[in-house]
Amino acid sequence: MPLTSLADGLFGERYGSRPVRVVALHGWGRDRRDFRRVLEGLDAVAVDLPGFGATPPPAAAAGAAGYAGMVAAWLQQLSGPQVLVGHSFGGRVAVVLAATRPELVAGLVLVGVPLLHRSDRAARQPSVAYRLLRLAHRAGLISDERLEREKRRRGSADYRAVTGVMRDTLVRVVNESYEDRLPDVACPVRLVWGAADSEVPPEVAHRAAALLRNVDIEVVEGCGHDLPREAPERIRTAIETLT
Repeated sequence: MPLTSLADGLFGERYGSRPVRVVALHGWGRDRRDFRRVLEGLDAVAVDLPGFGATPPPAAAAGAAGYAGMVAAWLQQLSGPQVLVGHSFGGRVAVVLAATRPELVAGLVLVGVPLLHRSDRAARQPSVAYRLLRLAHRAGLISDERLEREKRRRGSADYRAVTGVMRDTLVRVVNESYEDRLPDVACPVRLVWGAADSEVPPEVAHRAAALLRNVDIEVVEGCGHDLPREAPERIRTAIETLT
């Protein structure tokens, strides 16, 4: 599908010729192309979120709410509320949109989204040695360069892959949790999860489901975190229940 300019520097791919009814938001470090097998034949748009694909980064670091505001500026130009499909990071944005701009959202399909912190989060915190290193840096005992080397050595692949505003954005969003947003989501929600998702385990989906008003959950056996490419047909089926 050809790349399309949507609004205000936002780019995406358009599917179908009738009014848009489905909008897909990709995961961190990914882009619109992840949804090609999901959206083929639908009246839909797969968006390149700011900082990914063809869309330039935001001017300043932003959390999910900041990204939601950028996407909302375009969504409100469309003819009616949309079914939002959000994978991982894109689902963070979709949830905030549904909670804060309900008139723009007809339904949600959330796929492997870090809606809540993992139950084992405490065990995954930085080591004592690294926390001491940060304290030493704040006290002026070690250089910025030394701290940056340690950050890159200890950080995730996503963290090492970005710099500047996108690194600051990543640090912000990975620390977000949406237990205060989920009860405000009034539209129907479909949670589609890989049973073997090690990044966002299914226990996150089950705990999030308890906070949502109108929700169905499907856990797909034999699949991990990358469901748009591993099991696009399951996401497509979830979309079709909402359109």
